[in-house]
Amino acid sequence: MPDQVAPLSQRPAWKALTAHAATLKPQHLRDLFKSDPARGTRLTAEAEGIFLDYSKNRVTDDTLKLLIELAEQSGLKPHIEAMFTGQKINITENRAVLHVALRAPASESIKVDGEDVVPEVHKVLNKMAAFADQVRSGKWLGYTDKPIKNIVNIGIGGSDLGPVMAYEALKHYSQRDLTFRFVSNVDGTDFVEAVHDLDPEETLFLVASKTFTTLETMTNAHSARSWTLAKLKQTEAIARHFVAISTNDKEVAKFGIDTANMFGFWDWVGGRYSMDSAIGLSTMIAIGPDNFRKLLAGFHAMDVHFRTTPFEKNLPVLMGLLTVWYTDFFDAQTVAILPYEQYLKRFPAYLQQLTMESNGKHVTLDGTHVDADTGPIYWGEPGTNGQHSFYQLIHQGTRLIPCDFIGFSKAVNPLGRHHDMLMANVFAQAEALAFGKTAEEVKAEGVPDALVPHKVFEGNRPSNVLLANELTPEMLGKLVALYEHNVFTQGVIWSIDSFDQWGVELGKVLATKILGEIESPTAPAPTAHDTSTTNLINRYRATK
Repeated sequence: MPDQVAPLSQRPAWKALTAHAATLKPQHLRDLFKSDPARGTRLTAEAEGIFLDYSKNRVTDDTLKLLIELAEQSGLKPHIEAMFTGQKINITENRAVLHVALRAPASESIKVDGEDVVPEVHKVLNKMAAFADQVRSGKWLGYTDKPIKNIVNIGIGGSDLGPVMAYEALKHYSQRDLTFRFVSNVDGTDFVEAVHDLDPEETLFLVASKTFTTLETMTNAHSARSWTLAKLKQTEAIARHFVAISTNDKEVAKFGIDTANMFGFWDWVGGRYSMDSAIGLSTMIAIGPDNFRKLLAGFHAMDVHFRTTPFEKNLPVLMGLLTVWYTDFFDAQTVAILPYEQYLKRFPAYLQQLTMESNGKHVTLDGTHVDADTGPIYWGEPGTNGQHSFYQLIHQGTRLIPCDFIGFSKAVNPLGRHHDMLMANVFAQAEALAFGKTAEEVKAEGVPDALVPHKVFEGNRPSNVLLANELTPEMLGKLVALYEHNVFTQGVIWSIDSFDQWGVELGKVLATKILGEIESPTAPAPTAHDTSTTNLINRYRATK
């Protein structure tokens, strides 16, 4: 494991950044650009087909120098190596963190506890590919010998958000005679609507749960089992209409699934980092094994960039450091993810789990309370829709909201002027946020004095622009890995464990207890909960 570092507030670069921020805050981006005509071309970085323009951030060369010094003093480089070499950096669970092994070429060797995990990764990938080819070709038949036409992925969290996002992002590359649905919410409506127009004889369920005991997933899986048997009657049908993405062969077999159709993964794969593991089986069926391997190649290319590139040109490092800069020195509470690509409509939701489950932590690796804010809130919607929704607040509200604009030079679906109009909005929004419009400029347009304050744009609102060539499977892999390593960079600076998620446990435990009380013939004891919770349970029992 990397050596322990000083508490964040005691690192020299942190102290220097604190003083530096005080001098920089009064400066406006208009002045920074005016004093440095080359700024717009100089404060950029490019790697693996992604061009990052970070010139519209409230930083100077001194800021960047100090941020990189902070990364060095925080031990970022040895932490990167620790992750890539299979050390157990998830210290609260004593686990390695090796999502990078999921996309490593077969020629590489990555060891955990002395065992090379890469051959087993490729063994699972090959098994997935063989199964995907059977379904895609129509050779996998249901119990009544009808080909499968519908694939329903049942999961939650990382077992759902990754597959949903990837399917929507790569829909252009999907096999269109297959229907894909995704069920995650324990709300029965999610399942009922997903299967409403499907035929059980032509439907295959992918049940994604490492333990095969996840409450929401298994509740939906058993509903799917009952729905299937209502028409097919025979329990033997389950083996033709269900496969498992799990490691619990006993529970999988008990459910009625043939363990030969169980696709495993490992405890060094966190749920929110698992879309390129067997959890991605629905993605592979949708886009085909060849395109799935291109997706993995994109992940790997960004992994190599992150591991080998100097920090000053390292895309995930730069973006991670800028997030720390705004979170801790500008009191920014959120980051807006604004993809100008309709296929990426689920990308902000995917990043919500990736970022906030990773870095929503209040103690450091040694268990002491953090001495700076961690884990900003990530949110967003595709452009141009968001412009007619929440951009008003970003432009003229009182909160500072750093933005990541994501655009592509080529449209996946060229249609007249559409893409030029779309990209014009990317560049215009970033420009408007940075430079705004002064009262003098508003007056010069002949606006009445009473309206001038309402039409002033303060500007000085930071953004990154990420410009790639085209949304392909490979590019999607690069973008996801970019944010994975961005999150890791932030976590290292804050000295937190970005790979556990104990915060999800308490609510689960209480929900299990309350469910028993709801279904019990006797009301819960008045002392079992606080008065509010007890009252809500009793009211629900009386009115349901």
